[in-house]
Amino acid sequence: MLVEQEVSELAKGIGTGGVSPTFELPLELVDRYGSQTTGYFARIRDGSGRILFSNCTEQCTEQFLPADLKTPDFWLRIIEPGKPLTLAGGETVEIAHQPFILEIATIGDPDKRVNAVLWNEVTDHMIVPMGILVVFVLGATLLSITTALRPVRRAAREAAAIDAADPQSRLDTIGMPLEVAQLAGAMNEAFDRVRHLMQAQKLLTSAIAHEVRTPLAIIKLELERIVHPRARKAEKDLDDLVQFVQQLSALGNLDGVDRKQFQSTNINKLAEGLIESLAPWVYQTYHSIAFEESGQLIVPAIGSLIRDALRNLIENAVKHTQAGTLITVRVGEDSTVGVYDNAGPPRWPETPVERDDGNMRGIGLEIIDRIATIHGSAFRFEKTRNGSNAVISFPMHGGRSID
Repeated sequence: MLVEQEVSELAKGIGTGGVSPTFELPLELVDRYGSQTTGYFARIRDGSGRILFSNCTEQCTEQFLPADLKTPDFWLRIIEPGKPLTLAGGETVEIAHQPFILEIATIGDPDKRVNAVLWNEVTDHMIVPMGILVVFVLGATLLSITTALRPVRRAAREAAAIDAADPQSRLDTIGMPLEVAQLAGAMNEAFDRVRHLMQAQKLLTSAIAHEVRTPLAIIKLELERIVHPRARKAEKDLDDLVQFVQQLSALGNLDGVDRKQFQSTNINKLAEGLIESLAPWVYQTYHSIAFEESGQLIVPAIGSLIRDALRNLIENAVKHTQAGTLITVRVGEDSTVGVYDNAGPPRWPETPVERDDGNMRGIGLEIIDRIATIHGSAFRFEKTRNGSNAVISFPMHGGRSID
C-alpha cells in the first residue's frame, strides 16, 4: 500500500504536454525526495527507459530492478523484514496513453509514512463506506419502523374515536401485523366487556326504577286518604322521591343512546316550541318566561334529549325560585343555549354532591351533563349574584349560528 500511495503522488509530477515527457517534483514531496539523505528514494522512467527523475544512490540502485529488464506492472521487495519499513517497489502507470515506470524505496521510513497509509486505508475502505452504509441502514430502519408502526397509529386514532355505547364501533384489524392485530383484538374484547357492563347497569337501573315506582304510587294513594298536615308533607317528600326515581331511570337510559338517532336539529325552534308548551304552567306558578335569540343554531342532535334537558332546567328554575321570577331561555350566537333566572341563588331539589371540578351538581344536573357529553358539548352551571345560569355549549364545528 505504501508503494501504491507513493507512486500515485509522484505520478502527479509527470507532464506529457510537450514534445517529450517531463517530470517536476511536486512541492509536497520535495522534503522526501528532494535529496539523497532523506531515507526515501525514487526513480521515474518513461516507456523507452529514459530516466525523468532520480535521487537514487548506488545503494538504492541495487534494490531496483535492472533498467534493461522488462518491468512488471507491480513489484515489491522487502529489504529488511519488520519495522521500521525498509523496502523497494515499483509500478507501471499509464498517463496520456504512455507508460511510465515509477520505483520507490525507503530505508527505515523516517517520516512514518506507513501511518498515513493506514489512515488512508481506514478512510477509504472503512469510514467513508461505513458512513454511507450507516446512512442507508438508518434510513431503511426508520422507514421500516415507520411502516411497521403505521397500523399502530391508525389503531390509536380509531381507539380515540371509539364509542363504547355503539356496539358497531370497533378497531379494524384488517391489514394489521399479527402482533398489532392481537393487541387490537384484545382492546375490542375489552370494549365489549365495557358495553356489557353498561348494558347490565342500564338494566339494573331500569329494573330498580320500575320496581320502586309501583309501591310509591300505592303509598301516595294511601296518603291521600289521610287528612293530616304530616300526610301532606309526606306526599311532598314522596313526590320528590318519585322525581328522583324518574331521573335515575332517565340517567340509566342515556347509556344506551344510539348515535344513529342524530339529526340536524334547529335549537331555536325546539326551544320555542318547548316554551309554548310550558308557558301556561309557568304562569300558573306566578313566574314569567321569555325566549331570546341572537342567531339560528342548527346542530346534529337528538332533539328529544335536548328538549328534556331544557325542560329539566326550566322546571327546576320555576320550582325553586320565588314568585315573580323571570326565566329566560336564550340561544346565543356562540353556539350556546341556556336557561337563566334572576331570583337569587338557586335551590336544586337534589342533594348537591361536591365533584372533583368543584361544581355542585345533583343527579338532575348530572343528566343534563350526560346529555351534553353525548352531543360532544359542554354543560356549565354557575351561580350569580342575581340568580343562576345553566348553559349548554355546542362545538362550533358541529353547528352554525346565522345572524
